[in-house]
Amino acid sequence: MKSKALLELLSDGQVHSGESLAAYLGVSRTAIWKQIRRAMDEGVEIATIRGRGYRLASRLDLLDRDSVLQCLLPSRREALSLTVLDEVDSTNAEVIRQIAAGAGEIPVAIADCQTAGRGRRGRVWQSPRGENLYLSMGLTFHGGFGVLDGLSLVLGVAVANALEQLGAPEVGLKWPNDIFLPDGKLGGILVELQGELEEGVVQVIVGIGLNVHMSRAEGVDQPWSSLARACPEIDWSRNQIAGAIIDAVLDTVSIFSDLGFQSFRELWQRRDIFMGKSLQARGGDVEGIGCGIDDNGNYQVRTADGIVPVRAGEISLREMQ
Repeated sequence: MKSKALLELLSDGQVHSGESLAAYLGVSRTAIWKQIRRAMDEGVEIATIRGRGYRLASRLDLLDRDSVLQCLLPSRREALSLTVLDEVDSTNAEVIRQIAAGAGEIPVAIADCQTAGRGRRGRVWQSPRGENLYLSMGLTFHGGFGVLDGLSLVLGVAVANALEQLGAPEVGLKWPNDIFLPDGKLGGILVELQGELEEGVVQVIVGIGLNVHMSRAEGVDQPWSSLARACPEIDWSRNQIAGAIIDAVLDTVSIFSDLGFQSFRELWQRRDIFMGKSLQARGGDVEGIGCGIDDNGNYQVRTADGIVPVRAGEISLREMQ
């Protein structure tokens, strides 16, 4: 028996006896009790009602493949090879495996939990179960690596637009790949290149992580936020968010492939949380005032010696305290 099947039965908010749950799932009451304990250990709030059974003590936002697909146009559903998993090492790694196994035109992986989620520069990405959105897509570009300049910035614009259409306020972008709300970091984007499959054809894996319902984050050393924390009045659905982001990314990538980064530079600049701030390049000796991105997506810092471009692959920026 999978925990997800049990949680789906409890998701109506009603009290269910251990006997009825066991009968429906074809397992023993002891197995039900063990799964209840496991779900509670993983952070699911389940109330035990003496003599009656079990009831969810808080809303549960379950991931569901069909619900994600229903958010997309029929023509777009047909182009996706969508996998929704309870647990995975990382969704980026899952998409890479799907490509190797001959997945469809656009492989997409979504997971309820990651055991080895990764962020930029090899950092660990915290991936608690049932709270956030972990989504990766496999995208193909024609024209070689040179056509990918500024891609992570363009994807940031796509994600920000999708979230604001769902009701998120003032979504900002932190160079080169972080998503911010006014009170802290909301998520990030990880772009990995898989090399040229053939001359002029490049496979890109895009990983997107967003805090949706997260209410605590142990060990995080910077201000953070979640959609539910920033907008508690909105009934946030991870399936709906996933559908909106898939749509926005595919629409944006289509324009980017035809017109390049220049069409998105100003859109990104409007969301730049570093603009006008005192900055320091971590790992380098650059200090100055943030003044936006150049034509290639490098961040520009105005120093005493003039404007210095900072490349994402070399060093990262932070606001000076």
